[in-house]
Amino acid sequence: MILTDDHASHSISAYGSLVNTTPRIDEIGQAGVRFENCFATNALCSPSRASILTGTYSHINGVSTLVTPIDASQPTFVSQLKAAGYRTAMVGKWHMGHGGEHDPQDFDYWDVLSGSEGQGEYWNPLFLSAEGERTVEGYATDVITDMATNWVDALDGEDPWCVLIYHKAPHRPWHPKPEHADRHKREIPLPATFEDDLSTRSASSRRALMRLAENLNRDDLKEDPPEGLTYEQAAVWKYQRFMEDYLACVDSVDENVGRVIDWLKARGDFDDTVLMYASDQGFFLGDHGWFDKRFMYEESLRMPLLMSYPHGFAGQQVHEGLVSNVDWAQTILDAAGVESHERMQGRSFWSDLTGDEDGPSPAEGIYYRYWEHDDTFHRAPAHYGYRTDRYKIIYFYNDGLGLPGCGPFTYPPEWELYDLHEDPQELHNVYDAPGYATIREELKAAMWREQERLGDAPHASQPRPVALESAGA
Repeated sequence: MILTDDHASHSISAYGSLVNTTPRIDEIGQAGVRFENCFATNALCSPSRASILTGTYSHINGVSTLVTPIDASQPTFVSQLKAAGYRTAMVGKWHMGHGGEHDPQDFDYWDVLSGSEGQGEYWNPLFLSAEGERTVEGYATDVITDMATNWVDALDGEDPWCVLIYHKAPHRPWHPKPEHADRHKREIPLPATFEDDLSTRSASSRRALMRLAENLNRDDLKEDPPEGLTYEQAAVWKYQRFMEDYLACVDSVDENVGRVIDWLKARGDFDDTVLMYASDQGFFLGDHGWFDKRFMYEESLRMPLLMSYPHGFAGQQVHEGLVSNVDWAQTILDAAGVESHERMQGRSFWSDLTGDEDGPSPAEGIYYRYWEHDDTFHRAPAHYGYRTDRYKIIYFYNDGLGLPGCGPFTYPPEWELYDLHEDPQELHNVYDAPGYATIREELKAAMWREQERLGDAPHASQPRPVALESAGA
């Protein structure tokens, strides 16, 4: 599994990007499948990584915010693979805490970024392994690939292996390699929603400090805007400057994905290896005037996921069904023929790819919950919601619940509802529109039932849905 951080689907050409091309990442989808509707269940780095590893939601695995570390002794797809005879390795960005039970477990080899509070550095990164900390010279994206492939090459015997190649890029503060730094010094197209005034959204979303015009700083941009610009002109300048570096970091990722593909082919292993490329969540690239993630809106919620296994399923597939990062653990175990742990909550989508008609039924919706309320830097509100293939309902409950990393302020709850067929850019909140009253209540009931199924209690401020009361359920 090659996992990046903050890589938006709409900066991958396989997903129709208008701002760049990623030919090597695209190759995985050409040899296998591109998932159109893969979503994070908590669009934040640490929680998403915990859900990927454990196959559970944040309220089960305990990693709900950036500062709630993982108990790495809990069952994971890696622990299940190791018990079944796999050699296992983790290289790169762990970002779920360090020390004791928070260090990676059930890996034969682990070497993870430890500098910058677990975020790691782009250049000469600090690594932590079972032997302690050390600095490794070079560019992090290249170094992580080298360390992972070198570990596999050093293995003896024919036992199967699983290696997690987890990159820092393209996470903030976006330091590209010099040879890539000028690749995107051109007029990068603005997203269609760049000037969205957020007028139909809740006050909860408008309070967030994610406007790139106001909240990108000099450390991000590496220089100050020219003098004399209007607010609107400065916003465009900051977008252009940010995107130049962001996309150049993606270029290095794409090159290193190509290195892994070429390495697998040179070993004769490509056709017999499940190869995944993904990001831990999406990212706003000037969409709605924002950068960062956190919200349940599409650009943040949607995860790129491409997977190949030529001897297991046909290439050039497009998977349209709803899947989430909680599903990956069981899917990987299913692919390996290894029993999943009873604690895992996801749905294996392996049968969707192989054509096995006895697989689990398609998901009707995806449950989402963002816990880190009113944090110091972005002030994003705590919320949860439910997304079907057409609709999305969001409840901003606006309460940090006393969790670490959450601010002290609470605000009145608010709702939003979007019709993704009529309004794919989510510009019109139709929660109060009379024509959506019935679907609104149906979605509330569906979300309540999903919370009950998953064992996540609704916030105390949310009344029991009318549709459930009238049905006597």
